[in-house]
Amino acid sequence: MDPDVSALAMALHGAALRIMGFVDSMLLPMRLYQLAAIAGLLALSWLAARALSPRWTGWLRSREGWPRWRLRVGLLLDRRLTLILFAIAAWIVVAIMREITWPSRSQLIALAAAIATGWVAIFFVARIIRNAFLRRLVTWGAWIWITLLLLGLLDETTGALDRLAVSFGDFRLSALTVLKGLIITGLMIAGARMASRLLAGRLARSSDISPTMRVLTAKLIQVVLFSLAIVMGLKAVGFDLTGLAVFSGAVGVGLGFGLQKVVSNLVSGVIILLDKSIKPGDVISIGDTFGWIEELGARYVSVVTRDGKEYLIPNEDLVTGQVVNWSHSDDFVRIELTFGTSYDDDPHRVSELAIEAAASVSRVMADRRPVCWINGFGDSSIDYVLRFWIADAQGGLANVRGKVFLALWDTFKANGIQIPFPQREVRILGPNTANPGPKAQETPAGD
Repeated sequence: MDPDVSALAMALHGAALRIMGFVDSMLLPMRLYQLAAIAGLLALSWLAARALSPRWTGWLRSREGWPRWRLRVGLLLDRRLTLILFAIAAWIVVAIMREITWPSRSQLIALAAAIATGWVAIFFVARIIRNAFLRRLVTWGAWIWITLLLLGLLDETTGALDRLAVSFGDFRLSALTVLKGLIITGLMIAGARMASRLLAGRLARSSDISPTMRVLTAKLIQVVLFSLAIVMGLKAVGFDLTGLAVFSGAVGVGLGFGLQKVVSNLVSGVIILLDKSIKPGDVISIGDTFGWIEELGARYVSVVTRDGKEYLIPNEDLVTGQVVNWSHSDDFVRIELTFGTSYDDDPHRVSELAIEAAASVSRVMADRRPVCWINGFGDSSIDYVLRFWIADAQGGLANVRGKVFLALWDTFKANGIQIPFPQREVRILGPNTANPGPKAQETPAGD
């Protein structure tokens, strides 16, 4: 028989005997009483949690002024209320039994209380991991580990996992090694994520670094930290990474051909960050999309419009296409409106009134005075162009145009300025359409 298989069989046999001995010890009369007490405490805790949970959540909803993190902690307490109540009740029962000189009859209850307390602590500590799948994996792994540790079955379990292995020449891969690799790599990635978030927060508060350099630095820090986390996690469990060099080169070539668009967007994102053509907060127009940049991602740029829509525009489109950046060098934007007035109105007076009307709108800049010029002599009106400046394009353009038009309407109406409409002459002809004669009726009408 293969030595590895024989050793594995012996280890499994020993673990089975240990588990059977543990089960037999649980069936002793004294232990059965404690198991019944534990089951009763679990039932009471479940009933108490069912009764308290609605009141607890209702009380949390009434705490409007509380910080967000307090509300989240309160909701987490509600999710594990049964386990928390069981741990508290079990420790109270253990303390009472020890006070009345029954310490030997409370060992199993104390063990259940310790396991429940460890599970609650692990549940809350694992909340620092943002990724839901990784958090669930770490939580369940830690629960299993602490349960085996408190039950005294950890050595047998690790021995069995270590003997469950496959060999490739000199390389031996066991289930314990794989498990350790997953745990250590997961913890390293979680630590790298936390460190990158802290550093990104520090960079965001730094006024000495431009917004684009903040984003680029944060992305580079994330790449470096995650790469180090994976490499250190694999090295910690004894993986030899020298053999991955050729394999990673082949994979890189394959990815380069298969993911051309993805790579193009990644490179375009780096170019955007380096040349500072756009940055978070800029107001841009690309095609029919007008909005401000919310976030610069590795593959796309998030643009939020005035109606709340968020467009994810690939970085390649911003590099190769035409983009109107309303706030590239400064935040000043000039807007022009066209209108017409009657030939009976003095154009000098109309220009002054139009400038006053535009200046009365709050968003129009006062230090850059609006101007109004005659744009031409039309068929029915004198045509004007009104130009003014704003410094907050992210507030929208259509609304400020509408406010200026309303100000023009109110000002012209108050001063008797007429806004004409095209005049048309309609002739009603008699039976002899070729020679209508002098009696043809002429009536002006507007459309």
